[in-house]
Amino acid sequence: MTKRHFDVTSGNTLRCRGWRQEGLLRLLENVLSVAEDPENLVVYAALGKAARDWPSHDVIVQTLKTMRDDETLIVQSGKPIGVVRTHERALIVVMANCNMIGQWAKAEEFYQLEKKGLICWGGLTAGDWQYIGSQGVIQGTYEIFRCIAERHFSSNLSGKLILTSGLGGMGGAQPLAGRLAGAVILCVEMDGARINKRIEAGYLQHRAETLDEALKLVADAQRAGNGCSIGLLGNSADILPEIHARGIVPAIVTDQTSAHDLVYGYLPAGLSAAEIQALRESEPEKLAALSMKSIARHVQAMLDFQSAGSIVFDNGNLIRTQAKKAGIGNAFDIPIFTEAYLRPLFARAIGPFRWIALSNDENDIRRIDDYLLETFSDNPSVVNWITLARAHVPFEGLPARIAWLGHDARTQVGLAVNGMVRDGILAGPVAFTRDHLDAGAMAHPNIMTENMKDGSDAIADWPLLNAMLACSSQADLVAIHSGGGGYAGYMTSEVSQSSPTAPAMRMSVCKLR
Repeated sequence: MTKRHFDVTSGNTLRCRGWRQEGLLRLLENVLSVAEDPENLVVYAALGKAARDWPSHDVIVQTLKTMRDDETLIVQSGKPIGVVRTHERALIVVMANCNMIGQWAKAEEFYQLEKKGLICWGGLTAGDWQYIGSQGVIQGTYEIFRCIAERHFSSNLSGKLILTSGLGGMGGAQPLAGRLAGAVILCVEMDGARINKRIEAGYLQHRAETLDEALKLVADAQRAGNGCSIGLLGNSADILPEIHARGIVPAIVTDQTSAHDLVYGYLPAGLSAAEIQALRESEPEKLAALSMKSIARHVQAMLDFQSAGSIVFDNGNLIRTQAKKAGIGNAFDIPIFTEAYLRPLFARAIGPFRWIALSNDENDIRRIDDYLLETFSDNPSVVNWITLARAHVPFEGLPARIAWLGHDARTQVGLAVNGMVRDGILAGPVAFTRDHLDAGAMAHPNIMTENMKDGSDAIADWPLLNAMLACSSQADLVAIHSGGGGYAGYMTSEVSQSSPTAPAMRMSVCKLR
C-alpha cells in the first residue's frame, strides 16, 4: 500500500467547490493527523475509525472535492453510499455509524460484522471527523476536577493526589487537566509509546518506569506544592492494588482506559503486547475473559480507595459495567461523572462547544480567545478556562478551542466569528461542532442518562430528535452513532456547522443571508 501522509492543510486555497465541502474535508484530514493509529484509520478508543476502510476514505475525499452545495453525501458506518440532490441550504454530509437492532446490538455481533467489512465504529468524534486531539477532552476533565475540588476540598487541589489510568486519545487529556487544577496526577499506562506521545505533545511532564520512581516524583511535587503529572508504565490491575496495600489514599481516583472494549481496548495484566495481539487473532474470547479478570481487580481497588476516603468516579468508559459482569457486585457504588458533577450544567443548557481554525492559523484561535475574554468578562468560568487554555493547552492538528457555553452564548460567539471572517479579521473560515457530551446529545443508562429523575434512562429519543432538528436547522454535517466495540447500546448525535463567509453562517440555531 502507498504510504499515507497525515498532514494538516493550511491557507485559503480550495480543493473543493466551496468552503462547506472544504471545511469538512479538512476536518477529516485533521482527525487522522492527530489519530492514535492513522495507518489503520483508527482515531482513538481501540476501534474508533474515521472511515470503514481506505477505499471508502478515498471515495469520500474525492466526493467532497466534486460536490455542489445542493448535494448531500450519505455515509453509512464509514462507507459512502451515495450523493443525492437536495438544495443549497441542506447539509453536506449525513451519517449513521454502527447502529444495530435491539437484541443484536452485542459485542460478538459487532465483531463479526466488522471483520466482514460491513460496519465500523465511529467512536464519538472519530467517525464524524470532529476529534481535535486531547485538547477536545481537556476542559470536561478539568471541569470535573474543579467541581470535586469545590465540593470536597475547599476549591483547592494543591498537593492532592489524583490516581487514574489510560493515556490514549481520550485519557491523554487527564494529566494536563489535573495539573491545571493544581493537583499531582499519576496516570498508569501499559503502552510506553502513549506515555512518550503525551510528553511530546505537552500534556504530560514525567515518565516513571517503576511504582517507587513514580511515588518519589509524587512526593517531591507534593512537598513543593506544585501541580505535576506523571505517567507510570504498568498495568492498573497490578498497580492500583499495590498502591492501596502501601496505605496510600489518593484524593481522587478514576480511570479512562478503553474498558468498553475487552478485545481491542483494555489490556489485561500479565501479558506482553505480542501475546495480546496473538490472542486477538486466535482466541478473542480468551482475551476478553482475561480482560474481565483484570478489570475486576482494577475496580475492586477503586472501591477499596473509596472505602478509605478517596473521591472515586467512573469517567464514562463502562468499567463499572464490565466489573459487575465480572462479579464485582457493588461496582455501581462508584458514581458516574455526568450525574455526580456535570448534570447541573446540562440542566442549564451549558455544555462543550468547539471551534476549529480551518486556515491552520493559530492566531485565529487567539483572536477568538480575545473576544471571549472581553465579551464574557463577567463569567468567571469562561474567563478562567480561556486564560488557562491559551497559556497551557498545546494545539494538536488544526488549532482549536473548546469551552463550555450556554445556548445563547454559542449563538453570540458564532455570529461574532462569522463577522470576523467577513471582515478579514481571521485568516480563514472556522468550523463549529457540538459534542456528544452535551445535553440531549447522548443516551446511555450507564453514562449520560444514569439515574434520571423521571426514570427515562434508557430512552434514546433525545439524540435522535437532536439530530433531526440539526438537519432542519441547516447544519453542515449531522451524525447518529450507536455503541460498538466491547459494548453496544448507547445512542449519540453530533453536529458540525461552519462560518465560511459573511453571507452564509450555519448553526443549528440560526442562518444569516
